[in-house]
Amino acid sequence: MKSARINVRKSCTLNYATERTWEPSYVKSKCKELDLENEYRSYKIRLWKSYLGVFFMLHIFVTLTHCTLLATTCDCLSVVYVDISLYVFSAIVMLSILSINFWDSLIMRRPWIMFATSVLACTIFVTADMTKTLYHNYTNGWRLGSIYERYTVIMVYMFLPIHFLWGAVVLSVIVSMVYTTYFFYFMSRELNLDLSERVSTGSIFIDICDSICIILVGIFIRVMDDAVVRSSFLDRHQFIKEELWLRNARTHEKLLLDSILPPQISKHLQKIIRSRIESKQTLAIYKFNSLESTMVFQIHPDVSILYADVVNYTHLTTTLTVETLVTFLHNLYGRFDRSSSLFGVQRIKFLGDCYYCVAGLTETDPDHAKCCVYLGMDMISHIQEVRYVPYLDINMRIGVHSGTLMAGVIGESKLHLDIWGELNLRRHLGPVPIDFPIFLGVDVTIANVLESTGVPSCVHISSATLSHIDPDHFEIEAGTEAAANHPLLQRYNLHTYIIKSILFMDDIGDYAKQTSLITDISCQKMHFNVHDSDLDQVFQAELHEEFSKMPVSPFNLKSMYSFRRDKKTTVPMYHQINFCLAYNDPEMERIYINQKGYMFKYNMLLAWVIGLGLVAMQLLTVVDTRCIIIDSIVVTILLFLTFIAWYKKLCWWRYKEEYRRYSRFSCFMFALVDRIQASLAARVCIYLLIMTMHGSVILAVLLVCNMDSLHLSIIESKIFHYENLETCFHPWIVTDMVGIYICQSLTFIRIPFIAKTVVAISIATVYLLLVCLHFVIIYHHSTTTNPFFSAEYSHIVLVLFVLLSIYLKERQSEFSSKVNFTWRNDLINKEKIAHLTNQSIIILLNNILPEHVGKICLNYFLFYLVLIHVYAVDVYLYSLASDELYYENYKMVSVMFAKLMNFQTDLKDLRILNTYITEFDLLLLQYREFYVVEKIKVVGCTYMAACGLDLNFARSTSMRTFEGRRTTHDSQLNSDLPRRTTSIISQDFAKKEREEVVLVMATFALDLMRTLSHCLKAYRGFPGIDSNEGSVTIGLSSGEVMAGIVGASQPHYDIWGNSVNMASRMQTTGLPGHIQVTEESAQILKEFGISCTYRGLTAVKGRGNIPTYFVDIDEDLNFIVTEKKREQSFLTRSIANIPSSDLSFGEYKSYDFDDESKDIQE
Repeated sequence: MKSARINVRKSCTLNYATERTWEPSYVKSKCKELDLENEYRSYKIRLWKSYLGVFFMLHIFVTLTHCTLLATTCDCLSVVYVDISLYVFSAIVMLSILSINFWDSLIMRRPWIMFATSVLACTIFVTADMTKTLYHNYTNGWRLGSIYERYTVIMVYMFLPIHFLWGAVVLSVIVSMVYTTYFFYFMSRELNLDLSERVSTGSIFIDICDSICIILVGIFIRVMDDAVVRSSFLDRHQFIKEELWLRNARTHEKLLLDSILPPQISKHLQKIIRSRIESKQTLAIYKFNSLESTMVFQIHPDVSILYADVVNYTHLTTTLTVETLVTFLHNLYGRFDRSSSLFGVQRIKFLGDCYYCVAGLTETDPDHAKCCVYLGMDMISHIQEVRYVPYLDINMRIGVHSGTLMAGVIGESKLHLDIWGELNLRRHLGPVPIDFPIFLGVDVTIANVLESTGVPSCVHISSATLSHIDPDHFEIEAGTEAAANHPLLQRYNLHTYIIKSILFMDDIGDYAKQTSLITDISCQKMHFNVHDSDLDQVFQAELHEEFSKMPVSPFNLKSMYSFRRDKKTTVPMYHQINFCLAYNDPEMERIYINQKGYMFKYNMLLAWVIGLGLVAMQLLTVVDTRCIIIDSIVVTILLFLTFIAWYKKLCWWRYKEEYRRYSRFSCFMFALVDRIQASLAARVCIYLLIMTMHGSVILAVLLVCNMDSLHLSIIESKIFHYENLETCFHPWIVTDMVGIYICQSLTFIRIPFIAKTVVAISIATVYLLLVCLHFVIIYHHSTTTNPFFSAEYSHIVLVLFVLLSIYLKERQSEFSSKVNFTWRNDLINKEKIAHLTNQSIIILLNNILPEHVGKICLNYFLFYLVLIHVYAVDVYLYSLASDELYYENYKMVSVMFAKLMNFQTDLKDLRILNTYITEFDLLLLQYREFYVVEKIKVVGCTYMAACGLDLNFARSTSMRTFEGRRTTHDSQLNSDLPRRTTSIISQDFAKKEREEVVLVMATFALDLMRTLSHCLKAYRGFPGIDSNEGSVTIGLSSGEVMAGIVGASQPHYDIWGNSVNMASRMQTTGLPGHIQVTEESAQILKEFGISCTYRGLTAVKGRGNIPTYFVDIDEDLNFIVTEKKREQSFLTRSIANIPSSDLSFGEYKSYDFDDESKDIQE
C-alpha cells in the first residue's frame, strides 16, 4: 500500500489565491465591487423571512412544550399559572410584532423595521422572563433561575431578522448583561455575600465567560453564513455572465458555420467538433488544428445549379494591378452575394472569375429554377453597372441546370462546402440502358458546360431547368451551336435554351419581396451585435431574476403538495436533497463532502477560544490537580492545531508576496495544511479530537466529585438543618458548558451534517443520562426555573432547547452550503461548456481562415481572455456584415495547384477522395506549423496551397482597429504584430533569401506525391479502382500575390495575382506525375541544388507561349540534386536533401488505409 507522505521541498512559494476567495472579507469586498449589495440585501430579507418562519415554529413548539411540562409536573398549578400566562402572552405579542417582517413592500422600503421589531420582540420576551422571576422573588421569596437566557442569545443571532452583525452583537450583549446582573445580584443575596465576596466567588466571571462563548458562537455562525451566501452570489453572478456570453458565443458560432455551410451540414459538423473536443479532454485549445477526417454529405434530389463566369477576365489579370483587381472582385462578388441572399440561393464558391451557387440547397424550394434564372439576370445587370465605372471590357456568361447533387465537406482543414451532382435520367430521358454510365458530378458538370457554351449577357439553361419555369415570362431562344455539339450534352440528350430577358419585370420584384422577408431575418441575425449598454441591461435583468429564484429553505411547502412540475425547468434544490440534507445523487454527495475545507482555520480559532472559555469556567468551578493537567494538555493541543491552521494565513498577512520563497519548515506547514484541507478523514479526525478534548474539560468537573462525601453532606444538612448545601460542582455551570459544547459540535464547517448531528445528540444524551441517573441528587437540589418544577427537568429542557435551536439553524446553514456547492458545480459545468464552445469556434476560425488571420482576431483581444470566444467571431462577422474588404499584399509567395487525374466523383471515389485530401491536410499541418504553408481550398479534385502568407512580412494589409476604423498597414508597421518564431522568412531577409518559399513549396509538392503513392499502394488490387486512378499533376509558380476575404456573405480567404494564374496554368498544361514550374521558379530551385529540365515553350492562356520546366524526380520520389549555389537559411528544417526513408512527413501512422479500403470495398 502506498503511504501518504508529504513531499517537502527546500523552498517553495505560497499559493493563497484560491483560499483567499473563501475569506469573508474578500467575498464581501467582491460583492461591493460587482455592485451586488442591493441584490444581496433583497435575498437576505428573503432568507431572514425563512429563518423567521423556522423560528415561529420553533418558539411555538418551545412555548407549548414548556407550558405543558409546567401544567403536568407541577403540584401547585395556581402558582405556575402566572408563568404559563407570561410565556403564552409574550409569545403571542412577540410573534405578532415579528410578523410585520413578512410585509415585503414595507421591509424593502424601510429595512430598519427588521431591527426595530427584533429589538422590541427581544425586549418583550426578556421582560416577560424577568417579570416571572422577580414576581416569585418578591411575592414568595423564591430565587429562581431562567431557562431562556441561552435561548434568547441564540434567537438573536440565528433567527431574528437583524440584517447587520453589529446590531445582533449589541443586542446579545445587552441581553447577557441583563441576565448576568440579575443572577449576580439576587443569587449572591441568597448566599448573604457582600460585594467583595460576590466577586471572589468567581460566579460573575463564570457568567461572563459563558456569555462570551455563546456570543462568539453566534458571531461565527453569522460570519460564516454571510460568507457562504455571498460566495453563492458571486458564483451565480459568474454563472449568469457565462450563460449570457455562451448564448452569444453559440449564436456567433451558428452564424459562423451557417455563413459557410448549409444548416443541415453545419449542425452535424458542430456535433462532430464537440464530440472530438470532449474526447480529447484537453485544455490546449491551439492543439486542435484540424477536424480529423471530416466527411459530411447530404443528397439534394431537386435543386438548380448556376455557374457564372466573367468574360475577358484573363485580360483583366494582365492589365489591372492586383489591388484594383481584388477590389473590383470584392465589389462584384458582394453584389452577387446580396442578390443570392435575396433570392434564397446558396453560394458555394468562387474560383477566380467563376462564381457558382445552388438554389434549393438549404431548404426545399419548388421555385429553385426560377430563383437561379432571376439571380442570373440580376448578376448580368450588376456587371453592366460595375463595368462602366472603371470602363472595363467585361461581361457575364451564365449557365443554369436542374437536377440532383450531393453537397458536403471533405478533408481535415479549411472546410468549405462543395457539390457533386447526378442527372436524373429517368425523369428526362425515360428508360436508360443498364450499362449506361451514371456518375455523381454530371449535373454539376453540365451546369459548368452550359456556362462555357453560353452567350454573354444571357442565361443559358437546360431543358431540365426549362421544365421548372414558366416560359411565357421570359424571352427564350434556342441554345448555342457549341452546346448542341458538345459531347456531354449529346450523350445525355439535353437541349439548351438562351434566356435573353425577363418579359414581366414586376415578376422578379414580387418574388424579391416575398423572399426578402426571410432575408431580413437572416440579415438581422448576421448583424447581431449587442451594444455594451444593452448587454448590461440584459445581464442585470437575468441576474435579478436568478437571484429572485435563489432558494432559501430546504423545504418548499407549495412544492410539497404539488404533484405537477414543469419538466423543462431545472429540478429545484429542495427536490435534490432528502430529509437528512444529503443529495439524492450519491456521487454528488460524495463530491460535496470531499470539498476542500478552506474554513478550517476559522473552525480551529473558534475551537481554541471555546476551549479557553471552558477551561476558565472549569477552573473557576473546581480546583484540582487532575483538572489542571487535563486543561494544560487541551490548551496546548488546541493551540498547536490553531497555529498549523493559521500558518498560511499569517505568512500571507506578513509578506503578501506571491513569488516569495519560503523555508523548508514553511513548505512543510503549507503542505500539511493543504493535506488537512483536502482530506475529509483528516478533518473528521481533528473534529472528533476537538470534541473529545472539550468533553474532557467538562467531564473533569464531574469526575472530581466524590459522591460518597456528597451523600454524607446531604444527610448532615438534613440532620442539622444547614441552610445551604455545598455540592462538589455547580450544576447550572456544567449545563451551560454542555450547551456551549453542543453549539460547538454543530458549527464545525466541512464536516458531514449527519456526523455532526450524531455527535450533538450523543453529547446531549450522555449528559441527560448523567443528570437523571448518576448525579440526580446534585441536580435535584440545584436552583429551578419555575415554582414546583423539578430542577433536573429545567436542566433537561434547557439542553434540549439549545440542541433543537442550533440544529434547526445548522440545517439552514447546511442548506445554504448545498446551494453554494450546487451553483458552484453549475458554474464549473457552464465554464466547461463555454470552454468547449471557445475551442469549437477557434477550430472553425482556423479551418475557415488561415491561422495568421484567425490570430489577428484572437490577439487583438487577448488581454480580455474571458471574452475571446465572442470577440474572435465578432471581428470576423463584422467584416462579413459590413461588406468590407480585408486584404494582404505580399511580394513573394509560392503557389501550388495539384490535381488528381482520372478521378471520377461517384459515391465510391468520393470516399477515396476524402482519404486523399485528409492525408494531404495531415501533411500540410506539419508544413503549416514549421514552414508557413497554407491550404487555400479544394476545388473538385484540385488541391491549392501557398507558402509565404505570413502577415508579419506583408507589404500592406487592411485591419480593423478596436474603435472599428479601417486602417492600412505597410510592412514597417507590422513589426509589433506577433511573430512566428518558426517562420522560414525574416523581415530583414533580402529578396533572394525570401525566395526560399519556392523551395518549401516544391518540397511540399514532392511530399504530396509521396503521400499519394502511399495511398495508391494501400488501395491497389481492389476491384473497381484503376491503378492509374489518383495520379497527380502539379503546377508551381511564384511572385507577387494579394490575399484577402471578398464577398458579402460566406467570406472565403483566397489569393489573386499573376503567380496564382500561372500556377493554375502550370497544372492544366502539365503532365501526370510531374511538377511543372515557371522559368522564374525553376531558376530559384536550381540555385538550391534541385535539378529542373526545360520542357520547351508551352501555350498558356493569356500569356502565349512561355518557357516551362519540370522538376526532376527519380523513381523513388526524391529530388535529383545538382551543385548548390546557396544554402537554405534553416537547413535543419529543410527536407529537400533528406532521403525519403527518413522523412517524417512520409510516414502515415494516423490513418489505417487497410481498414478504410475494407470499408470502401464493403
